[in-house]
Amino acid sequence: MTAAAIPGPIDPPARLLMGPGPISAYPSVLQAMSAPLVGQYDPFMTATMAETQDLYRGVWATRNDATLLIDGTSRAGIEAALVSLIRPGDRVLVPVFGRFGHLLAEIAERAMAEVHTIETEWGQVFPVPVIEAAIERVRPTLLALVQGDTSTTMCQPLDEIGALCAKHGVLFYTDATASLGGNAFEADEWGLDAATAGLQKCLGGPSGSAPLTLSDKAVEVVRSRAKVEAGIREPGDPDAADFVRSNYFDLGMILEYWGPRRLNHHTEATSMLYAARECARVLLVEGREAVIERHRLAGAAMLAGVQALGLDVFGDVAHKMNNVVAVEIPSGVPADAARAALLEDFGIEIGTSFGPLHGRVWRIGTMGYNAREDAVLTTLAALETVLARYGVPVPAGGGTDAATDVFRGA
Repeated sequence: MTAAAIPGPIDPPARLLMGPGPISAYPSVLQAMSAPLVGQYDPFMTATMAETQDLYRGVWATRNDATLLIDGTSRAGIEAALVSLIRPGDRVLVPVFGRFGHLLAEIAERAMAEVHTIETEWGQVFPVPVIEAAIERVRPTLLALVQGDTSTTMCQPLDEIGALCAKHGVLFYTDATASLGGNAFEADEWGLDAATAGLQKCLGGPSGSAPLTLSDKAVEVVRSRAKVEAGIREPGDPDAADFVRSNYFDLGMILEYWGPRRLNHHTEATSMLYAARECARVLLVEGREAVIERHRLAGAAMLAGVQALGLDVFGDVAHKMNNVVAVEIPSGVPADAARAALLEDFGIEIGTSFGPLHGRVWRIGTMGYNAREDAVLTTLAALETVLARYGVPVPAGGGTDAATDVFRGA
């Protein structure tokens, strides 16, 4: 390649990311990612890891010692939790109410579990008695349940399920990728044994780091499968026959890496550690409840705005996540062309969906840094313009007026 053919420095276009994620990161998170690197065992590095663990205990609302980051996207966190907690042949129950329930089932199947699923119509959630009946029928070792599924925008209530799992001797795991930070989440109070998330939704960061927390009961399972790799094993180190069938996602070794022993496993992704630390710090400085309320308010304003534009909202609105809404695409509007117009003419990105909802709904997010009034009003004004362009009879200023009323408490 000649010098003239070498691309210039990266220069992304300005975008307002108002889809289901990723979203626009907090400026301080981007700034944190540009901080200088240090060695993985530098005292500053290990102190920052310990600080980050403590910050995420606050985010998760837990006292779990085993609270840390998995280097990778939110899916890496899911896989680390499931492959480390599931022994081959274990029965796993997955209630599916959207695309990401199917993902949990697939990952559990790849971990060689005996997977049982129950399904409900997309746009709905599961009543607790339905989950209990399935637990009694299947007698699983582990229940794997998405809290907020962005494919449908639904938020599954979790507050009664931990007690249900404890009653039946079932480990309780949830994927909170799309919900943590913007919706209520109480890891200890709700009896979670394991939970994972990502930064790129309500936490207001980039994809690439997955916060994870484990109860003492979950840690016992992980420790019972501990195996230290040969190159760093010392006399007396565990060498379980039933070891985790992944090296990178082996939570036993990852716990030792994050713990006092600092046993070498991988090289921590320093810039992502900085980002994750800042995401948690920003949330806790503002206050967990204040951040959830900000998401609730911005989500309510967006909901009122799209309804005032005459758009139908998909699913059971009573169980919608605070941070994303799915709207039915009006008849005659070319879905992809309209999204492209929002992006090209206004620099605003909204999302489509998956499976049975692809081409049927748009998903509009209000999360993290973008859960704020100006982002909501700008998006609604642009959407009104694009809809009018395609002949939809929208009331002039109707969306922004309705959203403003919500923000003003009218």
